[in-house]
Amino acid sequence: MAPIKAKKSEKFQTIGLIGRTRMQEHATFLRKLKKYLEKNKCNILWDEHLSCVYGEKNVETQKKILKKADIVISLGGDGTILKIVRDLPKRKNLYIYPVNLGNLGFLTETKKSDAVFTQLDEFFAGKYTVDERLLIRTTLYRKNLKLETHLALNDMVINQGNFARLISLHAEIDQRKMIRFKGDGLIIATPTGSTGHSLSAGGPIIHPKIDAFIFTPICPSELTVRPIVVPSNRQLSITIRTERRFKDNHIGLTIDGQIVIPVHYGDTIKVRRSSRKLRFIRKAPGASYYRLLRSKLNWGKKS
Repeated sequence: MAPIKAKKSEKFQTIGLIGRTRMQEHATFLRKLKKYLEKNKCNILWDEHLSCVYGEKNVETQKKILKKADIVISLGGDGTILKIVRDLPKRKNLYIYPVNLGNLGFLTETKKSDAVFTQLDEFFAGKYTVDERLLIRTTLYRKNLKLETHLALNDMVINQGNFARLISLHAEIDQRKMIRFKGDGLIIATPTGSTGHSLSAGGPIIHPKIDAFIFTPICPSELTVRPIVVPSNRQLSITIRTERRFKDNHIGLTIDGQIVIPVHYGDTIKVRRSSRKLRFIRKAPGASYYRLLRSKLNWGKKS
């Protein structure tokens, strides 16, 4: 999945701005951004986090912004991107332009500066690439009933929560036995999420253009249980085989580090590739993924 070059200049008329908390700290930059967009005759929508700078006039919910906007400018860190994914609609002509107002900024490579306006000039002129990212859909079943389903860009994690002993998990792939093991939990990550929690648990780094899932056990009780990379066109089913001793002993299912759901003995979590994709808009020819690994994670650098 190589970066997709723009075939023609899109008419980016409606611009959505989605922010994080404490946006007043960036008021000078945000006012400059709004003035730039108005100068380019854009229709601007913003969420409630930006009302402290822009006022209430064009405030919309995140869901409505994602449905109406041609480009959504994400103003925050990687967490702001993960928040956007939760409400991502079924649209192929929605692009996300991430501007880093956060800390690490692995997904949000562009920092707030005059470079933002130079890049926006190029985007309006059709000079950009589209960086598509695979998403996973996680669905929780209890007694064969679907309880809830969520999209994730990075990963879904089953962990101990406040449960003090090992968890027993039974995994199937396309309804065939894969593995049964005990450990502190399990991470199923996308290539985008391979540099996050999965990496800390011993999983490999996977280039984001590879269509795959990373199946990473967390602290398994047996040394032979190792991470494995599987094709993304498979469905993974994980069944909880550990009973609670006390009512307040919860095993947790966490989606992208943002949504936490208590799970019970016998629950099944099914994970598959979503038909939706997150489409970043990047400067042409796009930033080097390996440069990001070196600069953000110190990959390959000697201590």
